[in-house]
This record gives sequence, C-alpha cells and structure tokens, in this order.
Amino acid sequence: MYQTILIHPAAAPKPAWGEPCNGCGVCCVTEPCPVGMLLSGKRQGACKALLWNADESRYRCGVVSEPQHFVAPRWLAAVAARFAMRMISAGTGCDCDLTVEPLA
Repeated sequence: MYQTILIHPAAAPKPAWGEPCNGCGVCCVTEPCPVGMLLSGKRQGACKALLWNADESRYRCGVVSEPQHFVAPRWLAAVAARFAMRMISAGTGCDCDLTVEPLA
C-alpha cells in the first residue's frame, strides 16, 4: 500500500531503523504518537504539534520543544514535555518502519 505524504523539501531523508533521529518528520507526518493523537484528535495523518524548525532544517515535536503552546494549564507543560519524549522514544533512534520513496 502506498501513501503520499508531504514533507518539507529541506527535510533530511528518513534514517534507517535504529539510526539516530535526524528530524525528517516521516513518523509524525504519517501518524501521531499517543500525545499527538490527543492533540490532533486523529490516529492518522500529520500531528498538529509537528513543527518545522527552519534554523535547524528539521522537524521538532512541539510538545517537547514548545510545550507551553500545546498544553494547558501551562504548569503541566514540563510534565507533558517529558511524557511526549517518552512517547516518541526520544534518544533511542528511529522507530519508524516505513519505506520512503521520493516521487518521480
């Protein structure tokens, strides 16, 4: 089954399974993590907390990098950021098993 996803043209190619995350965004564009499901209200498609960081030319989880913009009350922001890091397996390497082929 093929699915077309729209990724920023400057995004890095998806790393291989287990390789360090490079911010390609493929995982969060195709389906949100549990935190993203709560924020986006959907199980498929781009997470609304996925942010493009132009200075770094990479995607970032907004709940991790800017939790105050996604979590209310604001005092929960730090807790939500830690929880989101766990949900996206931050620091453990790429866990997205999709095969990505550029459009011809």
